[in-house]
Amino acid sequence: MTDSPDSPRHPALRPGAAAVVTGAASGIGLAAATRFAAEGMAVWLADLPGDALDAARETVAAAASGGAPVRALPTDVGNRDAMDALREAASADGPPALVMLNAGIEAGGKLFSDAGTWARILDTNLWGVINGIQAFAPGMIAGGQPGAIVVTGSKQGITTPPGNTPYNVSKAGVKVVTEALAHELRSGEGARISAHLLIPGFVYTGLTKARGVAEKPEGAWTPDETVAFLIAGLTRGDFYILCPDNETTRAQDETRIAWAAGDIVENRPALSRWHPDHAEAFRRFSAG
Repeated sequence: MTDSPDSPRHPALRPGAAAVVTGAASGIGLAAATRFAAEGMAVWLADLPGDALDAARETVAAAASGGAPVRALPTDVGNRDAMDALREAASADGPPALVMLNAGIEAGGKLFSDAGTWARILDTNLWGVINGIQAFAPGMIAGGQPGAIVVTGSKQGITTPPGNTPYNVSKAGVKVVTEALAHELRSGEGARISAHLLIPGFVYTGLTKARGVAEKPEGAWTPDETVAFLIAGLTRGDFYILCPDNETTRAQDETRIAWAAGDIVENRPALSRWHPDHAEAFRRFSAG
């Protein structure tokens, strides 16, 4: 999936304006930061300190257009003081036009994982988004300029498959928070900021590599393909930017999401898609 370089852009994507990307040291975040820099934006990369963040800054700087500055600031997104420091640094010349709250971890959590595992996942995935919204959104609104806040969610936060429960909980919370942000932005006077929930498909990222997948599977998209789909969604004004991939179509995603919501409406057992008594019913539903 690619977007045409001649297609119109969301007004937040404008040369000279600032973009902030969390989780920018790898994967979708790095691809997004690279794309924003190529659009001529001044880019701030935020991630945990280390060689990966330093290398990412060099990669993004090499792609920058028109001499746009590229800076990296080590940031723990789960720490509100750290996010406020990122805002102060990135807003030196005015509020950023685009903030992408993308930082996320998986950490192999389960329902009965210890409290530390739950805290690490929720602090990064959910509190990182809450902290980012609360740190950046008020200044962006007050600035009166067009802009966008993009939050990276997950299909697992919508269909909530068994296993990996802390991650699912965090991403379900991210969906709710971002929906609330969209409502606040469209309800407030003078706000020219839009909110968008990026819902990636199967993407070959650092999280995938951490599960022992050494090479990109054929079914996965690259981070660059996902960012191209994001840019197209921003241009269309989509809130839910639901990405397919090379093995799952949008129609399949729609079926799975509709079935998950139907568990409540039809009073089926929880997570009935994986319940042996409902497997055949789901198969027929998926077949249309």
